Amino acid sequence: MEKPFRPGEARMLSLSDEDIQAAAEALIAGQLVAFPTETVYGLGADAFNSTALAKVFEAKGRPRFDPLIIHIADIHDMERVVDTGTLEPAMRKQVDAICYALWPGPLTIILPKVPAIPDLATAGLPTAAIRFPDHKAAQRLIRESTGAIAAPSANPFGYLSPTRAEHVREQLGNRVDFILDGGRTGIGVESTVIDFSSGPPRILRPGGMPRERIEAIIGPIELPGAEAPAPAGRAPLSPGLLNSHYAPRTPLTLHSQEEMSALPYRPSEAYLFFSGSVRTAWLQARGVIPPHPAYAQDTPNSSLVRALSEAGDLIEAAANLFDLLHELDRLPVSAIRAERAPDKGLGIAVNDRLSRAGRGGSA
Repeated sequence: MEKPFRPGEARMLSLSDEDIQAAAEALIAGQLVAFPTETVYGLGADAFNSTALAKVFEAKGRPRFDPLIIHIADIHDMERVVDTGTLEPAMRKQVDAICYALWPGPLTIILPKVPAIPDLATAGLPTAAIRFPDHKAAQRLIRESTGAIAAPSANPFGYLSPTRAEHVREQLGNRVDFILDGGRTGIGVESTVIDFSSGPPRILRPGGMPRERIEAIIGPIELPGAEAPAPAGRAPLSPGLLNSHYAPRTPLTLHSQEEMSALPYRPSEAYLFFSGSVRTAWLQARGVIPPHPAYAQDTPNSSLVRALSEAGDLIEAAANLFDLLHELDRLPVSAIRAERAPDKGLGIAVNDRLSRAGRGGSA
């Protein structure tokens, strides 16, 4: 049953033409609209309206030194947000190559900004983070509003990213004006962020666009280690670079597969395995469940032990990550134990999110 509307809460909208138009008009009027993309739900405001942008920071409790990602719905709208004319010809060629090959998609590019973009959107930096989402409803919303929407993830700062409209309503229900309900998002982790603003291109945040796909177009690219913190003493170039981020309220610890396999079963803790086979073998070895090819939903302790992907598939694991962390975070447990994914493809993004989620509790 749908949760009843209460005065002061966000209005839930569908993806009908009429509702998207209403949401677009709200953005034009300076209001906040949460909307689905292929990665996670974004908390959108007019990218050219400083007052609306300030509402985003207030709604999330987000520090103003953390820049926002600006979303467009047409590759030719880049020039309204960023200036590629100042780039070296070789770098401009690389930017064009990945934009035309990988947009729309889960890829954010950092480039020199144009003066029309308020400093508030970029944390005072001379660069802007820009992306073209691969979601039809998001594209329509952007086109029918101002053509550029600044949108961090629609959650309180530092907490788990939302992959369902219900997550947004639970966390920001009285701080956002409208929520477009597009169901569960497809990719489930935020976009990959690549910096082209100076020097050789480098990935700042691994995400929904695998490094391998980018390198297939522009050649080898630097990927910082998962432990790399945000730059000290200045605003980070990209969202998601703070040491503690994407965190559940329940303390989370990240383990290797070997460490997870050796953990004892404690009913006071929740466990998140990468694959269903490892999870089931672990439970059977501890006598928690009988041998069974499928992990039965009616098992008394099934809610405490989950797997990101039954088949051990990295794409499925990324799509399930935040959804399962939200579920585990609602349980009356003292800790969440999570297993690292393989460090390849989308597994790099999964491990980055789990690593930051485990540092210092929620932010």
